[in-house]
Amino acid sequence: MFLKYDIHATWAIVGMLYCKDKQELLSYLNKMDIPYDNAAFSPVKNLSNVGENEMVDPYHFGLSLIEMIRETSNQEIGTHTFSHYYCLENGQSKEHFIKDLEADFSLGKTASLVFPRNQVNQHYLHECKKFGVKAYRGNEKNWMYKAYTSETNSWLKRLCRLIDAYVNISGEHTYSLKNIETDPIVNIPSSRFLRPYSSKFSFLEKLRLRRIKKGLTKAAKKNELYHLWWHPHNFGRNTKENLQFLEEILKHVDYLKHKYNFQSMHMRDVTEVLKIIASKVVEKSYYFPFIVVF
Repeated sequence: MFLKYDIHATWAIVGMLYCKDKQELLSYLNKMDIPYDNAAFSPVKNLSNVGENEMVDPYHFGLSLIEMIRETSNQEIGTHTFSHYYCLENGQSKEHFIKDLEADFSLGKTASLVFPRNQVNQHYLHECKKFGVKAYRGNEKNWMYKAYTSETNSWLKRLCRLIDAYVNISGEHTYSLKNIETDPIVNIPSSRFLRPYSSKFSFLEKLRLRRIKKGLTKAAKKNELYHLWWHPHNFGRNTKENLQFLEEILKHVDYLKHKYNFQSMHMRDVTEVLKIIASKVVEKSYYFPFIVVF
């Protein structure tokens, strides 16, 4: 579908998925057990549920899928940290995060990072830069989307985010290129989480689609950025409905492309555009709008 609509996408992949087998996975994890106060966050505590390799356990190993993505045009391989590292949870520290980055980048360099559970830790950004990370996905600029831990993710925030998926109560979250933060690395903030189809709320699907389309249209008209994201596993249930919904979005992107020159870019593309703009090589007309799909 991305090829059909010429979509550039960043796939932020957990480093553990690169491992060929359990032995290789253990060789990394044994060096970096993270002392979270909540032990359930540590992947080491869950190894008893992991099979020996991708042939017998395709849920915990994914090298063949990574290669498939790598070989597909306009798809960027980003990182979601090695161990799905929770940067704001109690017990972990910057030193543990550095160990995670070391493990992740030993498997291959990536320019774009997505913090698991959107736990952006500002104190860790300089460490990311040292490893060659150019950009990360930031959070929407609204109280309900502010980076949270398992303890601070209140029922009120969750309820408001649910309502916001269908009715605009927080804004469209489109961004001008000139306001994008670039220090110490580029912050490409989120616009909208593509919430998966729910049979319970199926009668609201038109509202959910209209919410996203209006944000995209605003970005296109104002020459701004719109950053859509989701997890692949969100499509693991009700796959047909989710893919149909996604295609409706991509059809709208295609319409905006022809009407407003709305371009699709992945996160690395964005950093390259900002680099060109900063060098003042291009004229103002270069400031075209784009969508980042994730």
